[in-house]
Order: sequence, then C-alpha cells, then structure tokens
Amino acid sequence: MYIKTRLTVMNFLQYAVWGAYLTSMGAFLANVGLAENIGLFFATQGFVSLFMPAVIGIVADRWIPAQKLLGLCHFLAAAFLAAAGYMGSLPQVHFTPVYTLYTLSVAFYMPTLALSNSVAYTALRQAGLDTVAAFPPIRVFGTVGFICAMLTSNFTGFQNNYMQWYFSAALGIVLAVYAFTLPACPVCKEKAKSLSEALGLKAFALFKEKKMAIFFIFSMLLGMSLQITNAYANPFINGFNSLAGFTGSWGANNANALISLSQISETLCILLIPFALKHFGIKRVMLISMGAWVLRFGLFGIGNPTTGAGITMLILSMIVYGVAFDFFNVSGSLFVDKETDPSIRSSAQGVFMLMTNGFGAMIGTLGAQWVINKLVNVHINAYTAVHGMLPAGQTYPADLSQTIVQGWSHSWFVFAGFSLVVMVLFALVFKYKHDPQAN
Repeated sequence: MYIKTRLTVMNFLQYAVWGAYLTSMGAFLANVGLAENIGLFFATQGFVSLFMPAVIGIVADRWIPAQKLLGLCHFLAAAFLAAAGYMGSLPQVHFTPVYTLYTLSVAFYMPTLALSNSVAYTALRQAGLDTVAAFPPIRVFGTVGFICAMLTSNFTGFQNNYMQWYFSAALGIVLAVYAFTLPACPVCKEKAKSLSEALGLKAFALFKEKKMAIFFIFSMLLGMSLQITNAYANPFINGFNSLAGFTGSWGANNANALISLSQISETLCILLIPFALKHFGIKRVMLISMGAWVLRFGLFGIGNPTTGAGITMLILSMIVYGVAFDFFNVSGSLFVDKETDPSIRSSAQGVFMLMTNGFGAMIGTLGAQWVINKLVNVHINAYTAVHGMLPAGQTYPADLSQTIVQGWSHSWFVFAGFSLVVMVLFALVFKYKHDPQAN
C-alpha cells in the first residue's frame, strides 16, 4: 500500500504539470497575438517526441536510474517554461523567444510521460505486484491531477494568460524534488555486445516483429487524434463568444471547466482497463478506443456550448473521451511493457511515445491546422483583411458567424472520418490471439 501511495502522488503531479496549460494554451496564445501559431506549438510536442523520449529512455536503461532522470527532466522543463511565461508576460510578446523556450521545456517534459510509467512499473514489480491490476488505479490519480490543475487555471483566470505556465512550472519543481525520493530503478549493467545495444537502440528491433510493427504503426495513426481536441477544443468553444446569436453562455465562458469533463470520464474509464484487457484483449480494446474517437469528433461536429441540445452533444463527447484516450494510451503502454524484455522496457516505452506523441501528434496537429485553416480561418482572415481585428466584446456578422459554425462542424467530421478509416484498417490488419488466462 505504501508504494502505491508514493506512485499515486507521482502520477498526480506528473499530469497536473501538463493539465495546468495543455487545454488552455490555445486561448492564451490567441490573446497575445499568436493565434496562427497554435498548431505549431502543439505540433512541437510531437516533434520533440520524435527523439527525446527514446533518447531519455536509453539513458534510463543504461546509465542514470529512471527516478533520478525523471526529477532532472522535470526541473529543466519547469525552468524553461517559467522563462517562457516571463516572455509571455511582456507588453509586446514576440514569437521567437516564447516558442524557443517553450520548445526546450516540452523537450524535457515529454520524455517524463514514458519515464513515469517505467518508474511505476519497476516499483510495482519490485513490490511483487501485478502491473496490469495495480497500475490503472494509480494512473487514475494522474487524471485527477490533470483535472485539478485545469480547474485551477479556469477559475483563477490563468487559462487566458501567461500565469498558466508559471503555475505549471511551480508544480514541476515540486515533482522534480519528489522524484529523487522514489524507489531506485536499476540500470542495465551488462556489457553491450554491439554498438546498437550500447546506444540503447535495441528497442527499435521490435519493428522486426510483425505484430509489434503493426501495433506501433497504428499507434502512430491513432496518436494523430490525441492532440487535436487539446489544441482546438478550447478555441472552438471559446470562439462562440465572437459569433452573433451564440454569445454569453456559461459553456463558452468556461471552456476549460467544460473540457474537464473529459478527464473526469478518463478517471472512471481507467478503472475498466484491467477488466477490458482480461476479457477482450488488446485488439478489441484498441478497436473500442478507435470507435470512441469517431464518436468524440462526430459529437463535436454537431455540438455547441450555447444551446441545450448543443451542449448535451459536447458533454457526451467529453464522456466518450475517457474510453477514447485510456483504452489506447494506458492499455497500449501496458501492452508494450508486457511484450518487451526487461532490459529495454524504458526504451520500448520511449518508442511507444515516439510513435504516439511524436509522429502521430505532430502529423495530426499540423494536419488539423491545415483543415481548420481551410474550413474556418480562411473566412475569419478574409473578414479581418477588410475590417481589421474584431474588437473585444463584439461579434462577427450573422452570415459569417453561421459560416464559421459550419466550418468547425465540417472540420470535426473530417477528423471523425479519419478515425473511422483507421478503425476499419486496424480490424483487418492487426492479428492478435487473446488468451484470457494469460492476464
């Protein structure tokens, strides 16, 4: 029970650091004149995840114990994010210094998602506990931390300004100190037999196994959906305050609070994972996740925060998110841990992060930016070119407002269609025989 409590605190802080700004950063960037770069900021999380989680995983496997590396990464990430917050607080905010410091911050934060999993799995095994049964209830409190940080940013007003980054940095420093007190994770002391093994690249040999290669490829495709609503749900919901006939609703004024229902759903769905993996197996669990992503985006496409029916659709979308995220992200991490050799588990988690939060998130966010620019922003930019920026408190004309609503709706349907195609292909291509007695 003691080690579970320790790991629960770690997970709470791990995701509170992210929750302090992840869903509200788009609104902050828009408020300081960087609206056109929202997609780039979120894609940067994917770009750094192309190499940093794998590199840090290699270091954790071979040289520095994972719990110490976790603390060091959080300290550096917090320092750079605090500096970015300072640059974002200046009267004139410039893209280059803010973006550079933010990039350095997420370069050290993103690897901690895999590192924290490795620390938890190692500590649980050292305590003689089953990771599939013991980890999900612990991981729940990561989502609780995310929710608490989200709501704090919402009701303090941090969601609209640079204070969200200061808040995240403060939480990061606390976790950095705490990580050094966690149980020691052993490093591999065996002499490397080859250069690739010395560099910790052995985990990439998993791609030689057909089952794992297909799993990682579809992890990338599904990862393309992960950051879309993180990047655009807040600007989408908040944006109704600028549309004629839609202003002044509680939902539009409290986007982060509304979005937090997604994380509340997540806390409940995590607890279903041991049951789902045991009775359905990883393939069916992944298919359930993919179907949930179709519903997540589709419900956004027919919802809005200002009418009874509209906000009901958004609430249903938030509820579905728990299944969409957990049945892929957490179950996938457990699957990778189970299917890999102990000597490369940290590296393998890094590869999983590379495919999901790396290639997947980067391609997905940039692709979503392109779709939204074509279907939504093109109309706003045309209006702005003639009339200038919309003054605070005013709305776009009624006809333009309807066009913007339709543009957002079509964008969400595009994302839903993509998720549907991925689900069908996965059902046809991924072969995995589930043995209920093995779980």
